[in-house]
Amino acid sequence: MGCDIRILQMEGAKDPDEYIIKYGNARFQNLIEKAISVIEFKVKVLKRNLNLENTNDKIKFLNEIAKLIAKVDNTIEREVYIEKIVKEYAISKEAIYAEVNKLTYAGTKGEKILENAKPVVMHKQAPKTKEVPEAVTRRENTVLAILLMGDLTIFEVIRQNIKLEDFKNELNKKIAKNLYEEYEKGNSNINAILDKLGEEEQNHITAILAEDYGITDVEKAIDDIMQSYEKDKLNERKFQILELLESNLEETNKKELEKELSNIIIRLAKIK
Repeated sequence: MGCDIRILQMEGAKDPDEYIIKYGNARFQNLIEKAISVIEFKVKVLKRNLNLENTNDKIKFLNEIAKLIAKVDNTIEREVYIEKIVKEYAISKEAIYAEVNKLTYAGTKGEKILENAKPVVMHKQAPKTKEVPEAVTRRENTVLAILLMGDLTIFEVIRQNIKLEDFKNELNKKIAKNLYEEYEKGNSNINAILDKLGEEEQNHITAILAEDYGITDVEKAIDDIMQSYEKDKLNERKFQILELLESNLEETNKKELEKELSNIIIRLAKIK
């Protein structure tokens, strides 16, 4: 109904009447001024039953907070709540945004997709494309899930290490291209960016955001992904060199390739 509802927290009395009799009107007025929003109250109640020093409890706390904030329609109000929770409970802002974006986008877009569902039409089978390994697709989905947090600082790190041509899944590459182009312009409004995409891309993103990638530390997740990409590239080059060494090469070229191969093996050994 548009009401600004606040929760008054009172101790030492069973109701306002008893509180005023015991402590006076001025002290009760102070309680009114310190009354908190419904969201803040729910977060506080949630915290009572959890130990944030415990990893499982902290993850549960984060997930429940995200559910509460995702229901807030006003963007500014949502930003204020997130900032306050981050300061008060020492939780990663990126982690909250990731969960909130996942819930809000999966909900709104999922509904639109269901509403606009089209009948299945059988077409002539298209020629088969090269199949992308499941592990590679999941890695790319993880990269997109991180990009969809809308953090431009994180994007810069990813862009420097993962080029568009590194994406093997064509749909992932198309989505990444749109995100890269918009982020390069400084536009991090996720909903506005995603609204420009087609139905197929939106369906795919909904599926990505519905997945749980177990990311508790974004920086570590990015570092692991970079190492994975580096390992793939080194292995690819290693097999190229092995094939070349089997062909008839001049001794000088052969020695150069053997030296490069040796360096690659050393680098691979250093990657965990």
